[in-house]
Amino acid sequence: MSERALSRRIRVWLVVFIVCLVLSGLTAFPLVHELRWTESLLTSSASPFPEHLPALTEWITRVRTGLDEADAKYPFVLYGTDWLAFAHLVIAVAFYGPYRDPVRNIWVIEFGMIACAGIIPLALICGPIRDIPLWWSVIDMSFGVFGVIPLLVVRRMIKRLEAMGDTPARPSPVPSPA
Repeated sequence: MSERALSRRIRVWLVVFIVCLVLSGLTAFPLVHELRWTESLLTSSASPFPEHLPALTEWITRVRTGLDEADAKYPFVLYGTDWLAFAHLVIAVAFYGPYRDPVRNIWVIEFGMIACAGIIPLALICGPIRDIPLWWSVIDMSFGVFGVIPLLVVRRMIKRLEAMGDTPARPSPVPSPA
């Protein structure tokens, strides 16, 4: 595979990853409305969820109730989810560096891999503290597992690109003034 084709593949993977980060961030802003919509879908007369997955339906109702109460009495608490959304958007912007120059900015990919790995201890530690059901923590952890897969693929491709050629692996050190 040529350097150009490999660079194109890296960019495609990165665009998919960036789009997923942006979508994930944007969905954190309207949580109250999303949970109301999700609950109405799960509890509609045509839904099989209450019968087959009652724990999911109960959990969504509990979360929606909590968000409604926080929104009505303490809307500032939801400001934390606005920051969560913002963080996703900012992290997505960071991946523009590897899009532009994958070899020089491989550290962003590695940073993303570390962040994906960090999701697992976060969910295992904070989940029980916040009274999150274990099965929901597993869903949260899956974001780290599924998120690291494209990053591993991209990192491997960047290493191949680096081995191909004339792109320096790391930025040259800045000479000190004399």
